[in-house]
Amino acid sequence: MVKRAFLCAALWLCGAQSVAASLDSLSDQFDREFRQKLEEAGIPGGAYAIVDGDQIVSARGYGLRAKNSQEEIDPHTVFRIASASKTFAAEVTGLVVRDGKLRWEDPVNRFLPGFRFRTQRASQALQVQHLIGQSSGLVPNAYDNLLEDDLPLQKILPRFRELEPHCTPGECYGYQNIVFSLVEPILEQVTGMPYAGLVTQRIFEPLDMHQSSVGMAAFLAADNRALPHIRKNGDWVTGEVNPSYYRVSPAAGVNASVTDLGKWLIAQMGYRQDVIPQPVIDEVTRARVRTLKELRRKAWKDHLQDAHYGLGWRIYRVQDEDLIYHGGWVQGYVADMAYSRERDIGLVVLLNAESSVISEITANFWIRLLNSGRETPAAV
Repeated sequence: MVKRAFLCAALWLCGAQSVAASLDSLSDQFDREFRQKLEEAGIPGGAYAIVDGDQIVSARGYGLRAKNSQEEIDPHTVFRIASASKTFAAEVTGLVVRDGKLRWEDPVNRFLPGFRFRTQRASQALQVQHLIGQSSGLVPNAYDNLLEDDLPLQKILPRFRELEPHCTPGECYGYQNIVFSLVEPILEQVTGMPYAGLVTQRIFEPLDMHQSSVGMAAFLAADNRALPHIRKNGDWVTGEVNPSYYRVSPAAGVNASVTDLGKWLIAQMGYRQDVIPQPVIDEVTRARVRTLKELRRKAWKDHLQDAHYGLGWRIYRVQDEDLIYHGGWVQGYVADMAYSRERDIGLVVLLNAESSVISEITANFWIRLLNSGRETPAAV
């Protein structure tokens, strides 16, 4: 019996050492490719973090916070994370639901009676979970164009009375930013706290995410921040921080460094149950509505077997494994964040330029990892 236990322990150790060596090799290769891709695309700067279990095993920054400046990006440089902010909105809502102050099935018009669709039936059918789950039934990105035109939200929201969902809420996918962010006034009603304060108190502070914040003022107050870059006449040009999507904070208002987002992924993989309990993680990452458009996504389309949206997270099926994912894109910035429960590995990438090269960078990492296969101990 003792001999058998010793053999099992030895095999497990060999397997663990093999996995560690494999990840080290993958991390080194990723670092080389990351720098190469940034250089080839002329991107001013970017940063990444790789997580293995409860540790950030690699966090690095390359390039400049602003083109033609001397300030370099490091793992603590703050970026806008755009729609990756939705993961925080989903889980802080999940915590409030767990507190018993809210239910996912609560109708939205209980809290926001002034928000309506064209028909009363559709208005009454809309629930909190449909906001966070991108299943309101509306056409994608409803009235985002008005948000980008700097129209105040109080003038945009009444426009939804002109719309009728093309399916019953909860039955089909339609990506939203404005409707998603209706969760903010709901959370403020049931908790008595401003949204930014709630996320800070329930997530940022207990996870020691010291470079994270919500809102434009907080971003501009950060000394170590990356400035946005847009493409102009074939070159990247430093731009101004656009306030539009900061007005929908749950959808796109979070600022963070890759180091902080590494801590966020560690919590998602179950290592901070004191902050994010497993039932909350399980609920928000449960596949709900299929997202067929994702199956045609460049750099991923040849590898995705299926794709769904949960609550603030996407669920990709790749190589018969689930990848929990969300990306973000806002003027001058792109973000990409994902983790694998089965591999116990996470990756976050942030760039200060609007470039689709981020999809190549991250897809290559995950496809290579999921194709690698982990050695398992032989039967004893």
